[in-house]
This record gives sequence, structure tokens and C-alpha cells, in this order.
Amino acid sequence: MRFMLCLLAALSCAPALAERLTLDRIHADSALSGKPVTNLKVSPDGARVTFLRGRPDNQYQMDLWEYNMKAKTQRRLVDSKLLVPNEVLSPEEQARRERARSASLSGILNYSWSPDGNTLLVPIAGDLFLVDANKPASARKVASGNVADPKLSPKGRYLSFVRKQNLFVIDLTTGQEKQLTTDGGGTVFNGEAEFVAQEEMDQRTGYYWAPDESYIAYKRFDESPVPVVKRFEILADRTTVVEQRYPAAGDPNVLVDLMLVSPVTGAQRKVELGANRDIYLVQADWSADSKHLVYQLQSRDQKRLDLIAVDAATLAQRPLLTETSRTWVSLHNDLKFLKGRNAFLWSSERTGRNHLYLYDMSGKLLTAVSAGNWGIDEVLAVDEKANRVYVASNRDAAIDRQVYALALNGSTADKPTRITKADGWHNVSFAQNGQIYVDNFSDPSTPPQVSIHRADGKMIDWLEKNEVNASHPYARYMPDLLKPEYGTLQSHDGQTLHYSIIKPARMQPNAKYPVYVSHYGGPGAQHVARRWGGDFDQYMAQQGFIVFKLDNRGSARRERKFVDAIYGNMGKAEVEDQLVGIDWLRKQSFVDPARIGVNGWSYGGYLTLRLLSAASDKIAIGVSGAPVTDWALYDTHYTERYTGGTPKANPDAYKNSGVFNYLDGLKSPLLLIHGMADDNVLFSNTTRLIDELVNRGVRFDLMTYPGAKHGIASRAGKRHRDATIDAFFRKHLAEPRR
Repeated sequence: MRFMLCLLAALSCAPALAERLTLDRIHADSALSGKPVTNLKVSPDGARVTFLRGRPDNQYQMDLWEYNMKAKTQRRLVDSKLLVPNEVLSPEEQARRERARSASLSGILNYSWSPDGNTLLVPIAGDLFLVDANKPASARKVASGNVADPKLSPKGRYLSFVRKQNLFVIDLTTGQEKQLTTDGGGTVFNGEAEFVAQEEMDQRTGYYWAPDESYIAYKRFDESPVPVVKRFEILADRTTVVEQRYPAAGDPNVLVDLMLVSPVTGAQRKVELGANRDIYLVQADWSADSKHLVYQLQSRDQKRLDLIAVDAATLAQRPLLTETSRTWVSLHNDLKFLKGRNAFLWSSERTGRNHLYLYDMSGKLLTAVSAGNWGIDEVLAVDEKANRVYVASNRDAAIDRQVYALALNGSTADKPTRITKADGWHNVSFAQNGQIYVDNFSDPSTPPQVSIHRADGKMIDWLEKNEVNASHPYARYMPDLLKPEYGTLQSHDGQTLHYSIIKPARMQPNAKYPVYVSHYGGPGAQHVARRWGGDFDQYMAQQGFIVFKLDNRGSARRERKFVDAIYGNMGKAEVEDQLVGIDWLRKQSFVDPARIGVNGWSYGGYLTLRLLSAASDKIAIGVSGAPVTDWALYDTHYTERYTGGTPKANPDAYKNSGVFNYLDGLKSPLLLIHGMADDNVLFSNTTRLIDELVNRGVRFDLMTYPGAKHGIASRAGKRHRDATIDAFFRKHLAEPRR
């Protein structure tokens, strides 16, 4: 009887409807992760935390919500459907969203607070609305006409934006709109970031307000030197020839100028950038007292970065510091000017790891704020009163993201205080004064949870606890959730490679399982991380595949020795390291070495081709999505950074880094996938590969998506892509080979 009672008790607590994931459910509403929130911000007065959240009936349609700190309540501030019931995006806005990797989203994608914390600026589909935070139903449209990059000025007097390649302001005290530039149009752009700056340099803006609102510094560029590439955008019902100015490796870039304009008078002045026009204007910032404009200038070969201060009154210039590298100087957004003293923070990889330094305004190094055998990801906030700066880092585990506090005076440079406690992934947004933060946390067992904390880590309240209870979208799938195991391997030169592996449930003794290897492998990304996500990985594991990931040399958030391994010979170190992982898999008793397949997109698609060409004897099949096949076809800033120069100056690097030099080794079944309107990795990369494979008599599978850009944005397209990959793996690897 006691046994029966225990059994009945256990059964009563067990989930009634445990299910496996399906592709239909992965791509349906509502979001499996619960109620995910993005773009978390603390209002300037600290009274509210605002965020974007998808709708229950459409997780990709974003509305603006708030959490009231005093009342501890949530409400939807702005219903995007009420403001703009039917969005119509201009081609320019569609391109911007593609650059920002937000093409699948609609509704409110960005917003900003007024300095007093009373008003929100909300852009939707080219229209601008001002929303009273206390009376959100009274939102009023203040500008329209395909406006871009709207901002409220630092003191709140002006609203600025770009329209038709010119810079505008609206004086909010009078409602008067003023056009500050007039020569925009054709190949001339004012207040915008050029293509490679958006795509490769993380520039989302081309103009910068002085804190006292006396000037706006803005980028003016002329793209007439950039060659026009005619490419086909093949849609379902028509084909369009698009003329796009695309600076492929070795081509001329835009001609860029740095300008100053007064929002009151419209008077303009030009900041001289030097006689060499073949440079990159990385970004500009202002000192806290508005007396100096500070800009970053990077050489074309990206081995030098100069930080230069400009006297706003006289335009006299002086260098503050110079970074150099034998490979490339990495860009960052960690330039922070202090308000209480004439000093600034700056991050640098000069020691081989990314650390933070304090300089005075003459360019004199005052102290290293961080140091040691670790590095920072980014600066999150500065609290000058507390003598603290908060940074994100993987100091305690390469697969985690945590928040640490450092003393501005350098006294804790190698002894930072860890603020976030739980192992896993913390995406944190601080208040402007650095005194509270919002933590978006997850780990492989915990969907994203959002909580509010004091700067010392003490929790104030939950914003979204997101418990997987009976009403949670993931509840019925949680019993079958398969958790990854993490480990390390060694590259041929002795460096540490991190991997994750998900094993199918209820593995049978002596059974051997097929392997699904998911990779990216390119710079700027980390694939192996201790966080929630990877629904398709879970799906594949539940279908009986071992799911394996490995971060090869060149991947992000590591020391420069690790990253620099790809310089001048892209693909070599990546292939070597992925094969270290595959060789390890082949030795495991539970792996069928004849049934290992790989899948990657973009750089990962390129890596699939290189892997199959190098090791078709070890890799049974490969999926290559939107691959770069010839680096001479890709853009200047990205490609020249890693190849070490232009195709003319360094032809061997391009020959050795491409895929065509190695295709003799490609013997395993290949599935090629590409969007037929891709404006990033141009479709010509795939058509050239198709032609070469046909000429060689190599059979392959092909799936193309009409109208799709680099990322497959439509829900139907994503569902179909995943089903195609799933079917390809099932066809070739589901049953043991004979």
C-alpha cells in the first residue's frame, strides 16, 4: 500500500501532457520562451522600467510596456497596432532593418526617453510619435515621411532625425521644423552611416548631439566612388534588377567628411580629417562639457586607430591616443567621458586581452582600470560618485556573461567584484546614474527571467519571473528538455576550445547515434554559451541526433592570440579546430562515425564548404546556408580586416581563404540554401559555386527562397528552411549506413 501511495503521488505531480517539440510549434505563437522582453531601459528619473514585448497573437509584433517601480505593476504603454494599423516600409527602412538583423520584426523596434523622464519618442514605420508616459493614450504624431534615426536632444528641446538623406530638427518649444542640411540626395548622405559602417562597424547612427545642444556633429558621405553592383532580386512573381553601391574587397569606399552644425542658426563647419581620404570615420563623441568633439579615425588596412579631440570653438585638433596592431585594431563603444573630471575611459586589446583604461583629456594615461588574465566585453555604466564602473565579462567562465564592478582609480584592476551571481548569461541594462540595473538572465534550464536590482546586486523585484508553470508555453515540453554538457578540447597549437554536446534521451547501451554539428565559426560571434535557446537544436536532439557545437579559433570573447589565428588565411584554423571536435566525436562509444553531418549559415555556410572539401572522409553530409564562396565578392571592411589586405595587394590570402581552391575534396552530399534577394552575401556567391560544381560534375541539393534577404525573415520561410535541413539530415543520417 505504501508503494502504491508513493506511486500515485508521483503520478499526480507529473506533467499530464509531456510532448516533444515540433517544427510547427517552434515557429508558432506564442513564443516558447514565455514572454521575452527586449530593449530594456530605466527611465531617467528611475520611476519606470520600459521594454518591448511581442504580442500573444504575434511574437514578432512589438509593443511598448512599462514596469512602475513604485506601484510594482506592469502595463502596455503603447499598442503599436493602434498607432500604425498597417505598416508600409520604405526600401531604405527595409535595408536598415536587414543591417540591424531585425527584418522579421514589426511594430515598435526602438524608443527613447526624454531627459526628464516624462516623454517617450516612439518611431514606427517612418513616422514619429511623442508619448506622455502618464497619458500614453494621447500619443501625437510629430513627423512623418520615412524619417530615420530619430533622437531627443540631451536637454530635451529638440527632436532630430534624417529624412531623404538630410538632417532635420524640430524645436519642441515651438513645433517648428528646420532642415539643417540641403545637399543630401543621389550619392550624398547627411547624418547617416554608410553600408559597411552599419554592416561591419556596429554604427547605427551618423550624427551626435553635444551635451549642451550647441552643435550636432554629423557624418556626410558621398558614395559615388563605390562601384555599382547590378544584382537580381528574384521574387515569387517578378525579378527586379537592383543597382546597389556595394564596396567589395579592394574597391573604393565612400568619401566621408565630419561636419558641425548649429541647430539654432544652421551654420556649418567642416572638421578636417587629413589629406588621406581612404580611411574609415568610425564614430564621434562629445566630452561631457561639450567643449571637445572626439572622433575615431581608422586606417584602410585597420592596423591603426587614432582618437582625436577637436576644440568645438576653434576646430583646433590634437591626438589623444593611437592604437596599433600587426593584424587589426578592434572597434568598440567603450569611450565614456566622465562628468566630474576631465577624463575618459577607453578599452584596448594592447596587452592581448581587452582591458579598460582611464585617460585625462590631454591623452595622458592615468591608470589601468582592469588588468590580468581576463578581459571585458563592454562598459555597462559609470557611477562617478561611487568611484565605480560596471562591465560585462566572462572572467569566471568563457561560456558565461556576468557583470563586474571595478574601481575607477584602478585599485581593483585584477580583483573585480562580481555583481551577478547565478552562473549563466546576464544581459544587463543600467540606469544612467549606474545605481540600479535590469537583468535579463537565462541558462540552459531557465528561460529568460527579468529582474530589477540595486547596483550591488541586491534584488528589488521581478519584472518577468517567467516560471515554467502549467500556463507557460514550454510547460508541456519541459519534461523532455535535454540539457547540454560543456567541455574543452585543445587546438593543434595548444589553445582551449570550448564545446557543448546534447545527447538524446534514454540512450541505449552499445547504440551508436548520428551527429548534428551546428557551427558558425566566424569572428565576432560565440556559439557555445550557457544560456537558454536553440529550439532547433532541442528538436534535433529529440529526433535522436547528438547535437554538437564548438567555438574554433577566431571566435569572439577570447584573447587576441585566439582570435588572430585566422589572420591572412581564413578557413584554415577554423577547419582544423572543427575537425578536432569531429575527431573527438568519432572516438566516442555512442557516436556512429559514419553519420556525422554539419550545418552552418553565412560564415558557417562558408565553413561547411571548407569542411566538406577538407574532410568528406569524416563528414557524411553538410548544409551550407548563404555562404561566402569568394571573399573578393564580400565587403571591404570585413574582408580586408581578416585577409590582411586587398585582392590586388594580397592575392594569395584570397585564393587560400576562398572555397574554389579546395573543391576537389568535396565528396559528401551537400545542401545549398540561399535567399534570392540577399544584399549582404550576394546571391552571386552561390551562383558561382553552382556553376563550378556543375562543371565538375558534382551533384548537390539546392533550396532558394524568392525575395529572401541574408536572414530568412518570414515565418513560413524559417519553418520551411528548418524542415528542409531536418529532411536532409533524416534522409542521409537517420539510418545506419551499410
